[in-house]
Amino acid sequence: ACTGIENIDEAITLLEQNNWDLVAAINGVIPQENGILQSEYGGETLHGPAYGPTSHSTAASSTPSSSSAFRHVVPSRQIVERQPRMLDFRVEYRDRNVDVVLEDSSTVGDIKHILENELQIPASKMLLKGWKTGDVDDSTVLKTLHLPKNNSLYVLTPDLPPPSSSHSGALQESLNQNFMLIVTHREVQREYHLNFSGSSTIQEVKRNVYDLTSIPVRHQLWEGWPPSATDDSMTLAVSGLTFPCHRLTVGRRSSPVQTREQSEEQCTDVHMVSDSDGDDFEDATEFGVDDGEMFGVASSALRKSPMMPENAENEGDALLQFTAEFSSRYGDCHPVYFIGSLEAAFQEAFYGKARD
Repeated sequence: ACTGIENIDEAITLLEQNNWDLVAAINGVIPQENGILQSEYGGETLHGPAYGPTSHSTAASSTPSSSSAFRHVVPSRQIVERQPRMLDFRVEYRDRNVDVVLEDSSTVGDIKHILENELQIPASKMLLKGWKTGDVDDSTVLKTLHLPKNNSLYVLTPDLPPPSSSHSGALQESLNQNFMLIVTHREVQREYHLNFSGSSTIQEVKRNVYDLTSIPVRHQLWEGWPPSATDDSMTLAVSGLTFPCHRLTVGRRSSPVQTREQSEEQCTDVHMVSDSDGDDFEDATEFGVDDGEMFGVASSALRKSPMMPENAENEGDALLQFTAEFSSRYGDCHPVYFIGSLEAAFQEAFYGKARD
């Protein structure tokens, strides 16, 4: 009200150009107008008497000059409204600093596209951190964040391994290459020729194979992955695959019930198999009947074995032993234990198909 500005958009523009400092925004408008008014009034006061009837005419004559002073300032505000507000960003990524200057009408995704050209990193693999308001989406308009003029941000790339300076160019080239994976389904002896980009992850390959073979990711048993491919989140470009073609074999992992039965056959001293009924006994093993429970004979070796192996290096083998030992001690009436890592459990739970 004190500035005479009735247009809300104009008032918001002035506030944004002063970083939402109300006092600075008011001082940027009022001093200019008051200076003109005071000079006009000052001129009239010096030449007119201090009292008497003519003072009314002087005041009346000053009114048009006052309105003309305000009309003289309005165009300057309209010019300011058309000028975009520029924001400066200093973005840090490892040993580099990138300066980005954008209008406040741009989005967070625009910053990522500029950084993609500067850092040679895909925008989809980039996490832009350092926002005062917390994490933001790529479609967020910078104006809605009410940012100051100068800002500091940093980039994280958890999906990309740290490249060395010597082969950073080769890594970028590998990310853009296409790999041909020849996957053999062991049970049906069928080959699948699959094309994947170097930026695809091992987990994405396993999900695609699940769609083709109906073998869930946690039950897939692979052969042919390089020793360096230790994490499903790794990209094919850094996994050590042979370019341009690499052969893999996949099969179904043995179920925990079959693993437990094989362990019991090796450890127990009670044998029901004869030379004449070997085939019948193989069919009977599918029912999961415990020899010790049937004849009242308990294997001391199984009871003394630990639930989890000590100093286990393979997480999957440790879980298989736990499931088998739990079943041998307390029976088969127990929940189905997930064989795999916690990340694999998340993938199976949240990214599986509805029909499964």
